[in-house]
Amino acid sequence: MELKVFVNGEPTLTSAATLAELVAQFGFAEAGVATALNGDFVPRTARQARRLVGDDQVEIVSPRQGG
Repeated sequence: MELKVFVNGEPTLTSAATLAELVAQFGFAEAGVATALNGDFVPRTARQARRLVGDDQVEIVSPRQGG
């Protein structure tokens, strides 16, 4: 079953059931990224337990270097 969620503001169809699966779908499973689900920060250790539902708002943010 596919869900429509919003990833970084873009509508996305996914078969991912959890936030961890969605992060992996985007190729960030091993990367150091920060995630938020519906405005709440979700640490890496909690992503597998966070189930997705339709119209969830997901943010996936990569760290940047800068000064």
